[in-house]
Amino acid sequence: MFFDPLYFLFLLPGIALAAWAQWRVHRAYKEASEIMSERNITGAQAAELVLQQAGVSGVQIERVEGFLSDHYVPGEHILRLSPGVYGRKSLAALGIAAHEAGHAIQDDRRYGPLVIRNLLVPAAMIGSNAAWLVIALGFGLQMFGLIVAGIAVFSLTVLFQLVNLPVEFDASSRAKAALVQGELISLEEEAVVAKVLNAAALTYVAATLTSILTLLYFIMRASGRD
Repeated sequence: MFFDPLYFLFLLPGIALAAWAQWRVHRAYKEASEIMSERNITGAQAAELVLQQAGVSGVQIERVEGFLSDHYVPGEHILRLSPGVYGRKSLAALGIAAHEAGHAIQDDRRYGPLVIRNLLVPAAMIGSNAAWLVIALGFGLQMFGLIVAGIAVFSLTVLFQLVNLPVEFDASSRAKAALVQGELISLEEEAVVAKVLNAAALTYVAATLTSILTLLYFIMRASGRD
């Protein structure tokens, strides 16, 4: 099963989209990293200003090592920014920092899709790691019920990816609006920031497509075995 050429054929659209999305992200990030903010503020300062503008308090902004390792920790109220974002004054830094601040605003507002996504995280992690083993055992032991159980578990990963899409799109939308309304960037700069955030959004679309295609492959193989 793991060496089935049909599996890679199924995933080809997702793989191609993921590769293109990563290329766009790196290109947009590189270009925007070379353009300094007219307001001369860092990513950390931009995140703080976006949160203040939204009336969100109690969020700790920290620096974390890694390239584009920026993330917000729901529930813990911690916003972590990579070195290239935390202390940099580029438009790329401002856009990414504002996006993560958008997640903090979602957390504060109890944004529905984010609440659901947070509830799905443990199940999605189990589904991603355990489903392959369960399905492989099902095929190896010729136990159709075990295969179906594995597919059901993997479906949780697909559900997580589907719920994650509106969460990420909404965070980017909040980021762009907050940066413009707070006059942290000009209208001309908004186009550069939007290019970075739109490219990043494609990576989530690619991940969702890949998980859906993988699920369809499993269902197709299970139907054949049945």
